[in-house]
Amino acid sequence: MNDIGILFAIVGGMLSFFSPCVFPLLPAYITHLTGGKIENSKMQVNRTTLYMRSIGFIIGFSMVFVALGASASFLGNLLMNYRTLIMQLAGILIIVFGLQMAGLLNFKFLMKDTRIQSEHKPKSVFSSILLGMAFATGWSPCVGLALSSILLLASSSDTLSQGVFLLGAYSLGMAIPFFVISIVISYSLKTMKKINKYLSKLAFINGVIMIFLGFLVLSGQMQKISAWLSAFTLFQL
Repeated sequence: MNDIGILFAIVGGMLSFFSPCVFPLLPAYITHLTGGKIENSKMQVNRTTLYMRSIGFIIGFSMVFVALGASASFLGNLLMNYRTLIMQLAGILIIVFGLQMAGLLNFKFLMKDTRIQSEHKPKSVFSSILLGMAFATGWSPCVGLALSSILLLASSSDTLSQGVFLLGAYSLGMAIPFFVISIVISYSLKTMKKINKYLSKLAFINGVIMIFLGFLVLSGQMQKISAWLSAFTLFQL
């Protein structure tokens, strides 16, 4: 599961970042995080503060995601005797989440927002880490669906390290665009306005990818593909 699962996790993290319920709120996140303000169609902020606190925020939500991945994998290993059933249930749920993200289903209870709001602005990198951890506990409905899918994948992984790597990859997928866009909007907000036009299409793509992932897990093809890739890699070496 490692190779293809990590690829799905990275792509899922990136597309989660560009979801309609996360991306448009980025300027508000960054201004709250750095104490900056929006003026003349760009964010006015000290760049050193922007870099350091953005990195702190990324570290914070990555710590939570990786811990969740380790927990999901640990629970899956405890239920080793029911691995086939867990994989089948995980596959079905991932498909449902994918259909929801693609807009083909509309279960309101799956869109419940548990995002934690903080009224206190960070004053250091450490407080930025804490804020990142707070947001990661329930960042948004869209992230919740994608994150839950990767966690289900982690729960059906063979080892604890695989679950950690999966959520580490998901965090990386979110971290890269977060950091890049944070820098971009300090120069201009025009890029965000252009990307906003494509958010619904990106959400649909995210959903389709999760549906495909769900069918791979449900059918047991995920392990076969990963085994084939591993064998191919060893053959090349």
